[in-house]
Amino acid sequence: MKKLRGHTGSVKCGRTRSDLFESLHDDLVISILCKLSSTASSPSEFFAILITCKRLKKLGVHPLVLSQSCSKVFAVRAKNWCNEAHQFLKLCVHAGNKEAYYTLGMIRFYCLQNRVNGASLLAKAAMKSYAPALYSLALIQFNGSGGLKNEKDLCAGVALCLRAAFLGHIDAIRELGHCFQDGYGVRKNIPEGRRLLVQANARELASVLHGFKSPSFPSSLAWKFYNRRQPPVVPSKSIRAPSQSDFDFELFSDYGFNVITREMHPVNKFMVEWFGSKDGKLGQGLRMCSYEGCGRPETRRNEFRRCSGCGKANYCSRGCQAHDWRVRHKVECAPMEEWMGHANDGVEEDAMNGENVVMDDQTVQNEQG
Repeated sequence: MKKLRGHTGSVKCGRTRSDLFESLHDDLVISILCKLSSTASSPSEFFAILITCKRLKKLGVHPLVLSQSCSKVFAVRAKNWCNEAHQFLKLCVHAGNKEAYYTLGMIRFYCLQNRVNGASLLAKAAMKSYAPALYSLALIQFNGSGGLKNEKDLCAGVALCLRAAFLGHIDAIRELGHCFQDGYGVRKNIPEGRRLLVQANARELASVLHGFKSPSFPSSLAWKFYNRRQPPVVPSKSIRAPSQSDFDFELFSDYGFNVITREMHPVNKFMVEWFGSKDGKLGQGLRMCSYEGCGRPETRRNEFRRCSGCGKANYCSRGCQAHDWRVRHKVECAPMEEWMGHANDGVEEDAMNGENVVMDDQTVQNEQG
């Protein structure tokens, strides 16, 4: 209770006012902060509340609040990476936040090149049934990331991918479908592989349709129908070169219509920025995954498989290849004859066929037709 002062500065006896915020119980404030941290759209939205007063700053780092924080609270930019950001992620890890396990694990494994600790954090997120962590560990096993080529464990990769697919991870379902089709780490079963690829496409379409129902989704970005084989229209007198937007080859173009691409996970944005800056230079001969929404780099030479259509694009997974094929690579892939001279370089690599991905993704359309 505080005494009120008049305009002259004198104390008015007998009159007091109540500080309602100070009267709130800590449990109620923590509950509100938990809701805020789980729904914040950016780090600044969360931290702007914490710097309001000492009490909010203290309760804002309560383990219960940090354990509920969503991935967007950890969406730090690579250029802003500092010890304070690292310490905040560690606090969230100690609170048991699976998003923090995954984010810090990916940053340490790929960016800071602390393979053992990064893999350990990813494993802890996977133990909490976090599907992206399970899928990332599957790719590490498939590619033998952080080790030698003969250290690949295809059976472990399939098992991790199967668990992520069971939790509904679309790229894991697609990867598992190709594993069954190709007999990669599992007994070959083409019908089962085709079924999984159809399921991946169906889930992908359903997730976009669900996004259209959201009140926050811009109506102007809803459905955009195009002629799927219509060439880009560029004025003859224009001196501007065609851009990617001219071609309108977006996700789901194989279904005859276009929608916006999926949102990148904050840690993938971080890795793209990190390796695009001067602080994140790749080692000699190492390549990035060609899908712009991935950000994974090679940990050894010739770790990633390359497109067998052009030999120029490199992918860490079938999922990244499928997304990049429909978003960008479909209009850039050149005939194989143009790079046949580079095929006999003495390096044994696994082949990836971009056209096969397109045929697989057209299964739903063919059955509907």
